[in-house]
Amino acid sequence: MATDTVLSILVLAALALLLGAFVLWRRGGPKRQVTLMVILALVAIANVAIWIVPDDRGKAPVDQISR
Repeated sequence: MATDTVLSILVLAALALLLGAFVLWRRGGPKRQVTLMVILALVAIANVAIWIVPDDRGKAPVDQISR
C-alpha cells in the first residue's frame, strides 16, 4: 500500500473512533471505553501529523520516503 493510502485510512479510523466515542457517550456507555477511544484517536492523529508536518527545512518525512 502507498503511504498516502495508509495515512488516509488512519485519519478515517480516527474520525470513526471519535464519532463512535461520541455516540457511546450519548448512550451512557462505559466512561473508560469512551476515554480510551478518544485517546486512541488523538494518538492516531498525532502519528499522521508527525508524518505530514514539515521540518524547519520545509520537508515532511512522508516526502523523504523513496518511492
